[in-house]
Amino acid sequence: MTDTLFASVGDIELRQGGVLRDAKLAYATWGTLAADGRNAVLVTHGFTSSHMFVRDRGWKALVGPGRAIDTDKYFVVSSNMLGSSYGSTAPASINPATGVEYGPDFPAISLPDIVGAQRRLLDGLGVKGLVAVVGNSYGGFQAFTWGVEYPGFMRGLVPVETSPKMRAAFDDAGLVAQYSRDRNWNGGHYYRAGGILDTMTAIRVDTLKRYGAEEGLRGKLPDQAAIDAEISRQAGEWAAAFDAHSMLVLGRALNSYDVSDRLGRITAKVLYVLSRTDVLFPPALAASVMPALAAAGVDARYFEIDTAHGHMGSGEDAAKWAGVLQGFLEGL
Repeated sequence: MTDTLFASVGDIELRQGGVLRDAKLAYATWGTLAADGRNAVLVTHGFTSSHMFVRDRGWKALVGPGRAIDTDKYFVVSSNMLGSSYGSTAPASINPATGVEYGPDFPAISLPDIVGAQRRLLDGLGVKGLVAVVGNSYGGFQAFTWGVEYPGFMRGLVPVETSPKMRAAFDDAGLVAQYSRDRNWNGGHYYRAGGILDTMTAIRVDTLKRYGAEEGLRGKLPDQAAIDAEISRQAGEWAAAFDAHSMLVLGRALNSYDVSDRLGRITAKVLYVLSRTDVLFPPALAASVMPALAAAGVDARYFEIDTAHGHMGSGEDAAKWAGVLQGFLEGL
């Protein structure tokens, strides 16, 4: 296992205009790159998690020696997202033009910008081609985007608990209104005031509950009070690390995300995975996504995780689909 590493990926010309100067990506790697540079698997993380999600959450059961994503066989690269809060160039980074944090002045980015930065990272590591891109939720958006932006560079795509397009618009105005009620907001220039911790904690508590965290803790803790306390603890820990502007920047990027009309560009095989109890990306999506992939000529298969853990099912019940993932990767 590696610690977090950092790569300079240069100036990025953004799809929505402007240039992000001297961008950097945080990442981690496991395993060894083959001499031909073609045994790499890129794993991509969710909206508000980090590149260490394969070690800090349930996905650690899927990545490692002898596991579904076998680090004795594959060179695994886990990349943080551009705009995220865990070491990559983001709103909390110093703007070289002003000498202070970008904050609300951080430029608009898109999913192609995010995966384009990852492509530069992989090029710098000597990766000549990917076995697969594997990611859940926002990481699945990245997987689909990789498929249409860089067809032929990977042999497989594993988008998990996700969709080829957003199901509803990201309400950035509503989120800004919620932020602005925090006493430290200051028009978005809150860094010197210590951030908007209370507001971010409350947002995270709501998110964890919608994602199914209560079900994941039931049986592990004695009662509802203990469950609520643990969720509050997790939320506070997250809020201390995740920047409010990153949530805005990454959320706004979703409003231009829709690859449903470009599925025909995908040349990789696809394993599309949903969770039985996920309310964000319910299994009913398969009824439209799988025919769309077939109509586009994509070699795709579907698997549904029989889990009670909602949007967290792929990690909390990793054992229920690890064999399917392993078989898919081996078949590539």
